[in-house]
Amino acid sequence: MRRAVALDLRGHGQSDPPVTGGYAVDSLAGDIVEVVDALGLDRFVLVGHSMGGVAAIAYAGAHPARVAGLVMVGTPGQSPPELARQVMAAMESAYQKTSEDYWKRLLTGARPEVEARVRSDMARVPREAALAMIRAIFAYDPLPALRAYPGPKLIVDTPHGDSPGALYRLVPEIPRKVMGGTSHWPQLDRPQEFDRILDEFLAATT
Repeated sequence: MRRAVALDLRGHGQSDPPVTGGYAVDSLAGDIVEVVDALGLDRFVLVGHSMGGVAAIAYAGAHPARVAGLVMVGTPGQSPPELARQVMAAMESAYQKTSEDYWKRLLTGARPEVEARVRSDMARVPREAALAMIRAIFAYDPLPALRAYPGPKLIVDTPHGDSPGALYRLVPEIPRKVMGGTSHWPQLDRPQEFDRILDEFLAATT
């Protein structure tokens, strides 16, 4: 038996929007600190999806002794600055259309119930909060934290995450599993396959 703890990032699910620190990645990592300290977790495997994966990287880099293993699911790398500027300009000038195109791409391959769930969740995120989250991801360089964390690591990707700045291209030495036929949310579209990959990683690291 393993204990699983799921936390909602600030501004997501049942977590409140940030009071201080905005959506900066280091602030998200600080939220993980608050949760694990409150629960008295000394050492654990940390799994993060998408923006949560970036927060997990930052936490692992700052607290390597507490992380028994790091799993990054659909986690972005770092986009070239010019591309980041173009995306932000498009989001700020035509938010509705640009964000709809973005979510449509990420949801390609989703099961109907997964798409409905994701769209419902995203509809509750205010425009300014969404823009702040995207800016925070673009501003963060994951490489220093990944280099600071020496423990076992795994990237779980879908074809949606392939780009010039994809995480696996930045750190090709990290083992990578690709799950085809899913949206950006493989843990929801194909939970049994995802659980098998996670179980294999846990068995090798704990």
